[in-house]
Parts: sequence; structure tokens; C-alpha cells
Amino acid sequence: MSMEREYPTILERIKSTTIDTIIIIAFMYFASEILNSFENVPDFIRMILFALILLYEPILTAFGATIGNEKMEIRVRSNANHAKKINFFQAVIRVILKYLLGWLSFITLFFSDKGRTIHDYASGSIMIKV
Repeated sequence: MSMEREYPTILERIKSTTIDTIIIIAFMYFASEILNSFENVPDFIRMILFALILLYEPILTAFGATIGNEKMEIRVRSNANHAKKINFFQAVIRVILKYLLGWLSFITLFFSDKGRTIHDYASGSIMIKV
């Protein structure tokens, strides 16, 4: 006997993304303030810190859930097996497309019975409610 999972609405996904965006902006702001308090910080340190902040979503998605996903009680999982998390490579592909396409990525959500977006299709992922 299989239970059909409920998939998050576009509003739940937008709320989750908004929470994560606010967190990323806050990380960037505080990192900038900390770095500005030191003299002559090498550019490579700034670039490494910026890259780590951008990896917030793929790292947390691959190993659990972002803070926005946790708050909205939704998770990114493998479309092939909803019990499995996606791997880090899939999470990176997913976030790159999500950032590049922006709102356009959500077009397919309205035509998918599982509410999958373009970045979900490309990465082999699906969003589920928990």
C-alpha cells in the first residue's frame, strides 16, 4: 500500500526561496562588514568567501534541507526515489539553473502533475512536503 506524497504549492516554494535569499543576503552583508574591518584583505579570500556563500543551497540541499525548506517543511529529493536525497552534483546543477533562469524556471510547475520546475527536471529532483 503506497501513500501518495503531497507536493508543495508554488507559494510554499516561493516562501522557502525568499527565506533562503534573505539568509544569503545577510551572510553576504556580514561577511562584507567583517572583511571591511581588516586592512588589505586579499581578493582570493573575498572570492572564496563569496563562493562558499553561493554554495549554501547546494550543500544544505544535498545533505538535508536549506533553512527555508526546513521552515516550510518541504524537501528536495530524487525524482526516481522520493526517499533519497539528491547528490551534491545534482544540487549544484539545480541551483545554477534556478539562478540563471529565475522565475522562468517555474513555468513547467503549472504543467507538471508533481509540480516540477525546469531546474527539477534538469537535476532529476522533485520537491515534496514532509
